[in-house]
Amino acid sequence: MDGTERHFPCKSCGADLRFAPGQTQLRCDHCGHVQSIPEAAPEGRTRALGEHDLTAALRDALPPGAMEEVRTTPCPSCGALVEFRGAEHATECPFCATPVVIGTGTNRQIKPQALIPFQLDERTARSAMGKWLGSLWFAPNGLVEYARKGRALNGLYVPYWTFDAETRSAYTGQRGEYYYETRTVTVDGKSRQEQVRKTRWYHASGRVRRFFDDVLVLASASLPRRYTDALAPWDLGRLEPYREDYLAGFTAEGYTVGLEEGWARAREEMAQVIAQDVRRDIGGDEQRITSVDTDYSAETFKHVLLPIWMAAYKYNGKSYRFVVNGQTGKVQGERPYSAWKIAFAILLALIVAGVFAWANQKGYLG
Repeated sequence: MDGTERHFPCKSCGADLRFAPGQTQLRCDHCGHVQSIPEAAPEGRTRALGEHDLTAALRDALPPGAMEEVRTTPCPSCGALVEFRGAEHATECPFCATPVVIGTGTNRQIKPQALIPFQLDERTARSAMGKWLGSLWFAPNGLVEYARKGRALNGLYVPYWTFDAETRSAYTGQRGEYYYETRTVTVDGKSRQEQVRKTRWYHASGRVRRFFDDVLVLASASLPRRYTDALAPWDLGRLEPYREDYLAGFTAEGYTVGLEEGWARAREEMAQVIAQDVRRDIGGDEQRITSVDTDYSAETFKHVLLPIWMAAYKYNGKSYRFVVNGQTGKVQGERPYSAWKIAFAILLALIVAGVFAWANQKGYLG
C-alpha cells in the first residue's frame, strides 16, 4: 500500500499468485501451485487490530507509520477512487463498468489496519446472485440469464470505518401513563358504555450511558448506502491484520468518505441507539424526549476493508449493479423490471376478475 505495484510470483512457474477465498493460501492459476499465507504472531495481531485515537487523527497527528501514499485512479463517470494491484493498466470501473486507464496519481491516506478476507469464491457469489435475481418477480429473463452466464464478478475490498466511544447522556422528557374513563354512547336510540383511553404526562429526567464498539460506517461514496447497509451483518470478529497477500488478484478502493464525515455519520447512528435507551429509562406507556445532551469519551477508530463481489451489467441500454457480501453471500442490487411480465400479469388479473364477475352474475358462485 505504498504506491508501488506488488507481485506475488509463483515459486514453481513464476506467474502471479492469487488469494484463494475461504483459505489462507495464494494459488497459481497457471500451474496450480499453492503457497500458504503465514499466520500473524499474537503480539502483531493485537497491535494490528488495535484502535487509533480519534482526536489525534482529526488533528492530523497520527504517527507517520499510520499513514501511506497510495496510487489511485478516479473513475471519470462515477468518481470511485480505486487502488490497483498487479500489472493492469486499463480496466473497467467495478462500480459502473466505465472503461478507465490507470494513472500515476497518489493520495495520502490512513493505512488499513485490518480486513475480512474473501470467504466465497467468484463461482459461489455468482450462484448466489443468480438465485437472488431468479427470486425477483418481474425481473427480465434475459438479464437473469445474462447475469448467470455473463462475465466474471469483480472482487473488491471496500473501505469502512469502525468507531468506538464511551457515552454519557443527560436527558429531559415526559412519561405517559394510560388510564381509562367510562362514557355513555347513544346510537340509534340505544345507549351503551365504552372505555376511553387517555394519557397522563409526567416530567422525566435522568442519565443513561453506553459503550459503543465497532460502529460500522461505509467510507465509500461509490455505492448507494442502501445497498451496502443491506449486506449487513458482518462478522467483525473475523477481521485479520492487514496483509497485501489477501489483496492478490483483487481490487481495493480508497476511501472517499473522510474520517470526520464518517465520525459524524457514526454519531447519528449512536444518537438513535441513545434515544432508544432514553425511552426505556423513561418508562411508562409512551415517552416524549425533550432534550438529550451527550458527552463522548474514549473515542477511537479503525480503517478496515470488507470483501464484496460486484457486477455492473448493461442490459437493453441500462446499467444494473449488484453486490454480494464476500463473507456471507447476501445479495443486494438494483431491482430490474420486465415491462412484458408486468403487462402479462395485469392482463391475467383482468381476465381472472372478468371470469369471477361473469360467474357471480350467472349465479355460479352463490
